[in-house]
Amino acid sequence: MTTIIRTNRFGNLEIDEDKIITMTTPLLGFAEERQFILLPHGPKSAFWWLQSVGNPDLAFVVIQPTIINQAYQPAIPPHCQQELQVASQSELEILVILTIPKGQPEAMTANLLGPVVLNPTKKLAKQVLLDPAQYDLCWPVMAA
Repeated sequence: MTTIIRTNRFGNLEIDEDKIITMTTPLLGFAEERQFILLPHGPKSAFWWLQSVGNPDLAFVVIQPTIINQAYQPAIPPHCQQELQVASQSELEILVILTIPKGQPEAMTANLLGPVVLNPTKKLAKQVLLDPAQYDLCWPVMAA
């Protein structure tokens, strides 16, 4: 079954309802938003958009963290794995939210402290807060 979602960035999109990702807990600062879809930025781009289903204005640029930092392999706590209904971390996908200042893509940063962890099979996700002594909130992407 399909549904139409309205977005300010992409216009109206007809999407399969089975592509909707449900946040088990909301993203920090966005308590009302629980449903998102992932949209590719372009055919050969490493970037994706995490677009809210309910808020046309809300979309985050995300990327698989190993593309920008191969050493980034955080341990996802067992209680988070349970919440996302997986038996092991290997069943999860990890995305990080990017901040790209307008007109300054060279100043782009990645939130390594609060990755979005996704169970792609069940379309469940949550933002996991990691140890701030180990991971940066604003890790400079271009410095890598």
